[in-house]
Amino acid sequence: MGRCGVLRSFPFLVCLAISLSLSAGAAIAEQDPVVDNSRTTKKLKSLRKKGAKKVVTIYEFRSGVPEVGARAATDMFTTALIKTGYFAVAERHRLNEGVMREKQLNTSGMTTGGGGSVKLAAASYIFEGTISEYSQDDEATEGGITVGGMDVGGRGAESSIGVDIRIIDAENGLVLDSVNVRKPLEDSKKSVSGLGKLAQSIAALRGKNIPLDPDASISHSKKESVDRALRACIEAAVYEITKRYGEE
Repeated sequence: MGRCGVLRSFPFLVCLAISLSLSAGAAIAEQDPVVDNSRTTKKLKSLRKKGAKKVVTIYEFRSGVPEVGARAATDMFTTALIKTGYFAVAERHRLNEGVMREKQLNTSGMTTGGGGSVKLAAASYIFEGTISEYSQDDEATEGGITVGGMDVGGRGAESSIGVDIRIIDAENGLVLDSVNVRKPLEDSKKSVSGLGKLAQSIAALRGKNIPLDPDASISHSKKESVDRALRACIEAAVYEITKRYGEE
């Protein structure tokens, strides 16, 4: 049997190999950056309103998880609050690096206007956030099957991350409320190999020999980043906070 006969006998194998190769190439192709439009972001934007905003602040997240930094979480939380349109966030975390430096310049007469004599806005609420949990491979499943020399395998693992937010009355220091959110992280891998061995097995069943020794393999893995999952947790928490305190 010639090479053309092999291709005619096993078009599905050729198409499969080409398709898998093209899919793998497309997955790593360069993509332009886009504005975040995740499901949690859409929920926050659905709340958006115009008009007077409640002044709030957050000093800094704390992280009880060595793998996850707190500074980025503080920025994510600030961004999420602004997305709702209900809150004006008073800068406290980097006050000396920006606002106070500008006031000092104004007071010394180096800038125009009267910003040096204007008091900072007082916050009604203070938010305290903690990255309270991050676990890897809470639960893992792995399996595979071999058919005619072709191996098909897969692995799935469940990890999770969680945040806790406390809402504090800035006037009396009382903790008024709290919100905690937990999210599982997507982590999966699939692989196919031994297509050539399958072709040989099929040919043998038909009493034919393949003059080639074709083979192909492909694997695909998908793992959600911790930062993306953290942002989703924070946005879900802010959505809940806005429903409770945004209209007061």
